[in-house]
Parts: sequence; C-alpha cells; structure tokens
Amino acid sequence: MEKHAPTIAAVGRILIAAIFIMSGLSKLGAPSATQGYIASVGLPLPLLSYLLAVVTELGGGLLLLVGFQTRLTAAWLAVFTVVAAIFFHSNLADQNQFINFVKNVMITGGLLQVVAFGATSFSFDARRLRLRAA
Repeated sequence: MEKHAPTIAAVGRILIAAIFIMSGLSKLGAPSATQGYIASVGLPLPLLSYLLAVVTELGGGLLLLVGFQTRLTAAWLAVFTVVAAIFFHSNLADQNQFINFVKNVMITGGLLQVVAFGATSFSFDARRLRLRAA
C-alpha cells in the first residue's frame, strides 16, 4: 500500500477538486439564483460574494486539481468550506442542512490532509521541486 500512497493521494485530491469545480460551474450557470440565495441568508454584497465564491470554487478547484500551490489552495478552500457550512447549513434541525453541514466538515478534513501532506508526486508543485533540484 505504501508504494501506492502518492497515487491514492492524487486521486483523493482530484476527487475533492471535482466538488469545487462542479459547484463553481453550477454557480456560473445560475448567477441570479446564486446571488438570491446568498442574499437570503443575510450576507451583504451578494454580487461580490457570488464572484468570490465562483473564483474560489472554480479557480481553487482547478489549482487543487493540477496540484499548484496546493497547500495554500487547500487551506483557503478549507476556510471557505467551513464558512459556507456556517452561513448556508447552520439549521441543524433540518436534516438536509445537517447532512450538508457534516459533508462540509468532512471535505474540510480531506483538505486539511492535503495541507498537511501536500500534493505528492503527481502535481505541478512536485514538478517544480524536481526542476529546481535538477
């Protein structure tokens, strides 16, 4: 199992990235609905919040996917995910919100693993380190 650890870690990183990429794309497809939802939870500046969410999810997801600035990207996505859980899934008496809250906590756990261990060998970060060493 140890010899496959970098591959397994890369697959895990890619799966986490996919969640953010798909979410960012869905927000691009429904900007008015997304801004309305943001406003409905009482957050100020729905347009700015929407743009921040799209850039974070789509941009951060793509950076995580390819493993570029991976630890920093994963840390930012972890903070974003916790904030999203608090603002959008805080009614824990509602089963759907509870499930989404816990899902966000689990995603954050996976992201913190990426922060701790980095992108492993299948990433732009690792390629950059190999080029520096050469």
